[in-house]
Amino acid sequence: MKHLAISTALAAALIASAASAQDLRFGYTDPISSLDPQLNNHAGDHNAGQMFWAALTPKDTGGLVPWLAESWTLIDPQTWEFKIRDTANWTDGTPVTADDIAFSYERVRDVPGSVASFRGFVRTVESVEAKDPKTVIIRTNVPNPLLPTNLSTVYVVSKHVGATATTEDYNSGKAMVSQGPYKLESYVPGDRVVMTRNEDFWGDKPEWQRVTFRYIANPAARTAALLAGDVDVIDKVSLSDLQSLRDNDAVTVHDYPGLRALLLQPSFNPEPSEFITDKSGKPLEVNPLLDQRVREALNIAINRDLIADRVLRGGATVASQWMPEGTFGYDPETGPIAFDPDRAKALLAEAGYPDGFKLTMHVPGERYPMAPEAAQAIAQFWTRVGVETQVEVVPFSVYSGRANANEYAMATIAWGNGTGEGTYAMTTILGTVSKEKGLGASNWGRYSSAEHDRLLEAATSEFDDAKREAIIRDAVKVVSAEVGIIPLFHYKNIWASRPGLKVVPWTSDRSVPMQVSSE
Repeated sequence: MKHLAISTALAAALIASAASAQDLRFGYTDPISSLDPQLNNHAGDHNAGQMFWAALTPKDTGGLVPWLAESWTLIDPQTWEFKIRDTANWTDGTPVTADDIAFSYERVRDVPGSVASFRGFVRTVESVEAKDPKTVIIRTNVPNPLLPTNLSTVYVVSKHVGATATTEDYNSGKAMVSQGPYKLESYVPGDRVVMTRNEDFWGDKPEWQRVTFRYIANPAARTAALLAGDVDVIDKVSLSDLQSLRDNDAVTVHDYPGLRALLLQPSFNPEPSEFITDKSGKPLEVNPLLDQRVREALNIAINRDLIADRVLRGGATVASQWMPEGTFGYDPETGPIAFDPDRAKALLAEAGYPDGFKLTMHVPGERYPMAPEAAQAIAQFWTRVGVETQVEVVPFSVYSGRANANEYAMATIAWGNGTGEGTYAMTTILGTVSKEKGLGASNWGRYSSAEHDRLLEAATSEFDDAKREAIIRDAVKVVSAEVGIIPLFHYKNIWASRPGLKVVPWTSDRSVPMQVSSE
């Protein structure tokens, strides 16, 4: 891709055309599936959710985050008391009450049309009681020291509006009676969200009075929009443009280590798949990915260092597990994953596939930065060891439903690790799929491990941080040995802006106007 450059005259025009000091124009990457904050646990939906809604508890971002509970107390191992802020009101002036909390945690368990449910975060909630309008008693079915962390991911919606509202009512604005830092002005799906500051918000108000949140899926188009002065900030900067933007005095690049991991999810479906065939194209009667030796062969056939250097161009770090080094639950004894194509060939032969087979892997085209390009590189490595691989790039609107239904032989997911610790992924992408238990909502490959699930249960109820981290590290070892997922990279969080703006990380890799300020 040709690097974009900017002339001195154009730089001056960019600065001159910037919005007023109270307006912000943000070009974002992750599509929003809905303004219903409880529909899908997608990155783009979280971006929108954090602008309009609050959770009961805060997320740990190193900075201010709006939250509804001003305090919480562990009464006994299975009982928590939360105090809702006296000043917390809905945008129609109605106070936020304990009844809203109870309604929200019941609704989030089964929102019609969800393909990435939030139910896992309330899986231990047994009951929610309104002690008084501003006091909530939550009882859990097991001791859960991480309950406040789990609840930080679940946005609270109003009972008096939400009880009769559909997802479409949120998208149309009819049900957008919210309590976050912004209020909805307009929403055009697939294009933009326009919002105005909630002047009655109880927390510190954002700097920006009016924000235009504009969806620009194409990386080069995001860069062009910034350079032309059409937007003030862009996220997930194109790695192809990164160096030229760094060298550009009219642009400021803001980059930080990230939590988001790019992972492959092999399918554990025992049924024949159109995407796994013999070399003549005939579907195999037995799914070879069910054999741990085959999964291990694919895992070690990938030269991650080469892809990180040549494809990701310094925009990611090589991953051996779902959490990056230095985070809670990272296992220093696991990894790095060796690149060993000869061993990969031997494993395939041991598994009964000395001549390999054909495989199609799927990746969303506009969702994860450089994922299609990384997939093409991985396909070449797998083809070299005998697994002839082709890549199909699919629009995320189609991809998410088919991946969620386990229709793909090899799915791709970028997991944000939004709570900053290891059980978030254990619950949602690694736990054995169970709607009743709230596990595996994004476990697209249907990986299932009794030992992993036992460790998740143990970690969930362990109040000692050191012991809980040791349990998570044991789970890392289990998943790595079983090759339940194939970890690839951890993305760096990279934003670019016009001069005079400061962009700091929010939660995980979220992009919200609250993270942007004037220098």
